Amino acid sequence: MVTYKCFECDKVVKQDYIKKKIRCPYCGSKILFKPRTVVSKVKAR
Repeated sequence: MVTYKCFECDKVVKQDYIKKKIRCPYCGSKILFKPRTVVSKVKAR
């Protein structure tokens, strides 16, 4: 199951709610993102 987080209030929003509206149910923000589970490190050359 995919989970999203709100950029404003940092609360978890479930995928079932995203199918209805693309807004945070807690604060109404339209900016949601999928948090990464694995940290990616990039080496500069």
